[in-house]
Amino acid sequence: MHDGNKITINDVARAAGVSKGTVDRVLHNRGEVSARSRERILKVVEELGYRPNLYASILATKKNFHISCIIPEFNDGEFWELTEKGIEIGREYAGRFGISIGATLYDQYDLDSFQAACAEVMASGPSGVIIAPMFRNETLKFVKELSEKQIPYVYIDSKLEDDGYLAYFGMPMYQSGYLCADILTDGRDVRKVHVIRIERDKRGLSDPTITRRTGLVDYISEHYPDCRVENTFIDPKNTELRYRTLDKMFEDDPDPDKYIVMCNSRVHFIADYLRDRGIRTCRVVGFDVLERNLYALRDGYVQALIAQHSDRQAASAITAITDYLILHEAPAKKDNYTQMDILNKYNCDYYI
Repeated sequence: MHDGNKITINDVARAAGVSKGTVDRVLHNRGEVSARSRERILKVVEELGYRPNLYASILATKKNFHISCIIPEFNDGEFWELTEKGIEIGREYAGRFGISIGATLYDQYDLDSFQAACAEVMASGPSGVIIAPMFRNETLKFVKELSEKQIPYVYIDSKLEDDGYLAYFGMPMYQSGYLCADILTDGRDVRKVHVIRIERDKRGLSDPTITRRTGLVDYISEHYPDCRVENTFIDPKNTELRYRTLDKMFEDDPDPDKYIVMCNSRVHFIADYLRDRGIRTCRVVGFDVLERNLYALRDGYVQALIAQHSDRQAASAITAITDYLILHEAPAKKDNYTQMDILNKYNCDYYI
């Protein structure tokens, strides 16, 4: 096998006994070439280990590719900030091939905001789309339109059950909920589990952790059939109202040894409440490596975090679409599940 970096298109043409132009037409799938010549050229390409110059290929197509990323708005220190950092990493990779990357943000608590973001992206004529789905039905409508226009799209963080996506990068959501329940219960005599959930859009259409919660509930049903699972909804934007809601939860359940879980990245809300109320008898498990979550872990108000590198997921998504646009090759795997890392106060400082 030759070194592909030293083999040129002229070498391929000479070995195949055809013109350079014929080789070029086969490699870029344009123009008429006989089946026999095409087969001979592709065989020579494989034998010689020839790899076309990607930069020259892009210039030859004279296309301006653009990848759009649709993710929720975020404040400093929140989950999606790390995703945005991954987009920056991906932007550097895509930029080598002249591909531009744009990010369109939406309010994850507002369906209208999500619809507007999708409409803006579609109107821009994207070459590819990366999307973090929050609103199931509206996302399915959007990706159906993408499929009809043959625009590749990749899911990050969570995915829907449609078949048209190019790839998914993120945790296996159901298994992450199952794992969470195992860590939370830890073989103990658990009679009740409190699942703290975020109040989202008023129409109840946004529920990105439903698959994770399903895994959690299934684990409890299988291993603790007499255990009750209770949902409590808290306001993510109003601390006073959030505390009143949690106060009532504690009043209604006088058992001091509570088992509490949040299936998103906001477990620091629970830690803040426990710290302010001076409560240290609860076992709490959450997700993701926000600094506020790590602080709660170190301080003992959260016993474990299930962590993921969401920045790597976003960067990998951009790489996948970039390679698809340039090489016309789909990723080796459609579902690219990232590892689920279990952090406690003894190992969390060595994770990021």
